[in-house]
Amino acid sequence: MKQEELAERLHRRSQSGVQQQKLKRNLQQKFECVFEGIAKAGNPKTLLNQIYTELYITEGGATVVNQEHEVRQIETASRNPHRPPTTITCKDIFKTPPDRDQPIRTVLTKGVAGIGKTVSTQKFSLDWAEDKANQDIHFIFPFTFRELNVLKQKKFSLVELVHHFFSETKEAGIWIFEDLQVVFILDGLDECRPPLDFNNTQILTDVTESTSVDVLLMNLIRGNLLPSARLWITTRPAAANQIPAQCVDMVTEVRGFTDPQKEEYFRKRFTDEEQTNTIISHIKMPRSVHIMCHIPVFCWITATVLEDMLKTTDRRQLPKTLTEMYIHFLVVQAKLKNVKYDGRSGTDPPWSPKTRKMIESLGKLAFEQLKKGNLIFYESDLTECGIDISSASVYSGVFTEVFKEERGLYQDQRFCFIHLSVQEFLAALHVHQTFINTGVNLLSEEKNTSWWSESIFSICQRIWKLFRHQQTTSQRSGSAETQFYQTAVDQALQSPNGHLDLFLRFLLGLSVQTNHRLLQGLMKQTGSSSETKKKTVEYIKEKINDKLSVEKSINLFHCLNELEDQSLVDQIQQYLRDGGLYSSGPSPAEWSALVFLLLSSDEDLDEFVLNKYSGSEKALLNLLPVVKASNKAVLTVYGLSERGFEGLSAVLRSQSSSLRHLDVSTNDLEDSGVKILSDGLRSPDCKLETLRLSICNLSERSCEGLSSVLRSQSCSLTHLELNNMDLKDSGQKILSDGLRSPDCKLETLRLSICNLSERSCEGLSSVLRSHTAKHYNPI
Repeated sequence: MKQEELAERLHRRSQSGVQQQKLKRNLQQKFECVFEGIAKAGNPKTLLNQIYTELYITEGGATVVNQEHEVRQIETASRNPHRPPTTITCKDIFKTPPDRDQPIRTVLTKGVAGIGKTVSTQKFSLDWAEDKANQDIHFIFPFTFRELNVLKQKKFSLVELVHHFFSETKEAGIWIFEDLQVVFILDGLDECRPPLDFNNTQILTDVTESTSVDVLLMNLIRGNLLPSARLWITTRPAAANQIPAQCVDMVTEVRGFTDPQKEEYFRKRFTDEEQTNTIISHIKMPRSVHIMCHIPVFCWITATVLEDMLKTTDRRQLPKTLTEMYIHFLVVQAKLKNVKYDGRSGTDPPWSPKTRKMIESLGKLAFEQLKKGNLIFYESDLTECGIDISSASVYSGVFTEVFKEERGLYQDQRFCFIHLSVQEFLAALHVHQTFINTGVNLLSEEKNTSWWSESIFSICQRIWKLFRHQQTTSQRSGSAETQFYQTAVDQALQSPNGHLDLFLRFLLGLSVQTNHRLLQGLMKQTGSSSETKKKTVEYIKEKINDKLSVEKSINLFHCLNELEDQSLVDQIQQYLRDGGLYSSGPSPAEWSALVFLLLSSDEDLDEFVLNKYSGSEKALLNLLPVVKASNKAVLTVYGLSERGFEGLSAVLRSQSSSLRHLDVSTNDLEDSGVKILSDGLRSPDCKLETLRLSICNLSERSCEGLSSVLRSQSCSLTHLELNNMDLKDSGQKILSDGLRSPDCKLETLRLSICNLSERSCEGLSSVLRSHTAKHYNPI
């Protein structure tokens, strides 16, 4: 290196040290206070370090798109308490795992809205700024896609972009980052407008060359620009596949709070121990509330409501459903608005004319944008709903914890609700309010779609849906009010990904008279009649009796909870207490109730024993969702047919399956059944570690399928039991082929009473001993 170049680098390094301290101070000032739920309002004395609760973050596998509604993903995670052996703490996000040789450059972290992705990046930056972690890093540059959206019409070089947001680097005259350890945080990929187009082949390697921001980001992510930098990208699951897999070194997933972490959050949030214990005890009782507390932002909503209500309300009157919780949340915000802005007393009715007008406008916006799938709104979106930009600013200033405004560079205004669930609640309130006040059913309005722009296939689909709609309509009965709720149920069931699930729960919950009383002043009537409620409940039960997916069935049970009806669950509980499940032959709805009961139970699904309920194939097929959610399943089924094997194989192939240990011993599986099971065991998504197949009437032909499983690179089996079967020497030979495979991960193999000769046992033992990479325990 020339002397001049060395001197320049040393000068630049010394300058970077000075400016690093400036950046640290700025980041510390920016992130030391947490504003739960909102970006610019809240208590400035709430320190992030004071209430931060370590989130449950795991390595999340491939960037597979999950199009399901996020509430479904939350509920799936909540009934999967079996944690992987290792989790990742926020400060170690770039730490190279033991099983990897190459350092981690790019981490993609996915998680549903409100789960804590942004707060995790803020905590990472704050720990660095306070000299608590990652001091090998010279600079951390946190960006949000909301900020970057504003610059989509402008051109920058990477250096100019950094200088634009972080003046410290410009003041230091830093134009070269190659000899510095730099971390770029890109938060909120799902909010990028427009989405990044990685089909663009424009290659950029010079950090001083200007281009559009999207091309700049794509080259940074690809590693063309500044390959020495580290990147942390966060996104909601639906947008995870925007980044090509080859550009990501590790995918992590924020799973929210575990049950102990929920308690830790509330204990940090409140100083009064008695109040804290009351809140923790209460959230465990309503299952839907306990599930939603998996999301940190819902913990904050719950804390806001219960803290206010415990001042004046008996514990027995605290909210027991999601709808109650969100109504009280709205009431709390309305009271705050009345006191702070209108000079009224906190004991006055919350629904003043101005407040009512605001809620009506926000509800309309929520519904119209929910139909379009928009979570971030701009001036044009608001104008379509009849809200001018000045009114929107007033709304965000008054209902700061419901509707928020964020200003980016150049004062560009963006609006959103603090969480998708708040938008869905207000949308449901708008639809319900419109129907009660005017009789107009917004859910039955036809969309103005041009048929000429559709393909023949799409037209056929529309004709079929119209036919099915007419059939469904003819089944409906009762008043216009009854048909209103039944229409909502039908539309939610037609949604393939559950995008109307939470909306439906809120809409039905708003029909309950006790909830209606809380909203007196917004709506004319006092609530649905008992006859309307009865017919709605009956209609939902009829739908549950149909062959629905487990997710749709579970949502309908949550809907019944919102309607304060638990008769189906009570009925199945009575069956279990009486021991009558074996002989009574439950209906499809009752089987669904049992599935819901088991999946929503507080008990850990560590081991599911089918015989506790029934030993029939019908029971197995109806309880497969429980098998999939369990860590271990012991299945003794008499007369298992090919249909039963296919069901078990489908569980093994499911990416969301939690099953790690399967015991199907003492079943008459035969060779054909093992062949079907082997198809599932070879699946790359199968995570099974233990398989017990003792006394299953298998011959040496079954060894062919099992041997192919052991040879499979994706197979995770470490324990295999094949006791008491007529495998013979020929079967041992076939099995040995699989054991010799370098991809075989088996550690324990049990072959007691399998009709093997002494010579065959010696040969098998030799095979196992020669496999130096593994430690077999042949018995």
